Amino acid sequence: MTRRPEPQKNKTTVRREGFGLPAYLAFAAATVFTLLVCVSLGSVKIPLRETFDLLWNAVAGRGTGAGMSSTIVFSVRLPRVLCVALTGASLSVCGAAMQGLLKNPLADGSTLGVSSGASLGAVISIAFGITLPGIPLAGTMSMAMLFAFLSLVIILGLAYRLDGSLSTGTIILIGVIYSMFVSSVLSLVITFAPDKVQSITFWTMGSLAGRGYIHVLVLLGALCVFGGVLFGCARELNAFAVGEDNARHIGVNVRRVKLTVMIAVSALIGVCVSVGGTIGFVGLVTPHMVRLITGPNHRRLLPASAFGGAIFLMLCDLLARTLFDPRELPVGVVTSFIGSILFVVIFIRTRRGEK
Repeated sequence: MTRRPEPQKNKTTVRREGFGLPAYLAFAAATVFTLLVCVSLGSVKIPLRETFDLLWNAVAGRGTGAGMSSTIVFSVRLPRVLCVALTGASLSVCGAAMQGLLKNPLADGSTLGVSSGASLGAVISIAFGITLPGIPLAGTMSMAMLFAFLSLVIILGLAYRLDGSLSTGTIILIGVIYSMFVSSVLSLVITFAPDKVQSITFWTMGSLAGRGYIHVLVLLGALCVFGGVLFGCARELNAFAVGEDNARHIGVNVRRVKLTVMIAVSALIGVCVSVGGTIGFVGLVTPHMVRLITGPNHRRLLPASAFGGAIFLMLCDLLARTLFDPRELPVGVVTSFIGSILFVVIFIRTRRGEK
């Protein structure tokens, strides 16, 4: 009696199946190390050891110390780097969720057009001086989140009116049309505020300069709430990989999952845009890079994408701060430049792997 040879698993499959706690710890360690490096480097360089000691003493409850280094770390760099990390994590998680939901490798958090709506709200706030007392950028943040919510209502309302099943094609089409419409309105607003063109342009390119701990709390709260909702939909997103009809046949409430994911993504994107402006390519490129390590399982992909997005955006922000010091680049310019190159490399590699 001949024994049937057992199928051999390739190295990639074995590596992905073994993706567990040690891999998450490695991602977390890489994120913490990147944060330390980004806090240390800048126009005034602080030794890595000194930065670690300052942060460790603060965590251990021994105080933040005194002196110029302590002021730079805790008042300037740390809140900014934390905002950058949380924004990168949020954008990357949104991108991974949208790519799984729409089964489109070119999808990210901005596909729905909500980020364009949030940008419009922020630009109106900057152009016409809408502010709230007591909190820096409060007027811009409030208007951005308000317009993000209104954009979501408009987009979902149109999609439901045209196609009650909320099909993927309808959602993408309406998102593209809505983004084009908002772009024209943005140009109109800028025309009526010529003295604010520089501020508006810099903000729409994406920047987290001058952000404080209040913005860290806003981003952290949004990531915990809406990111938690997306993590909870990981099993359903895996089912979408075999098609909406097959997912429906195995018990997935397709319409409910679509609405839940789109609302969570829109809310998280709205918060990110309200704090840091429009930052592209993070949610598009990072999930593809992480997927090469974790595989397509969203229960591994989503949390790993959070770490990957944080690392990617922190490094891009470091380049934006130091590349042409003392002039600072908008971080969105750096992410677009690096992200476009990485995306082409990943696309070519993926195509070669399919042949």
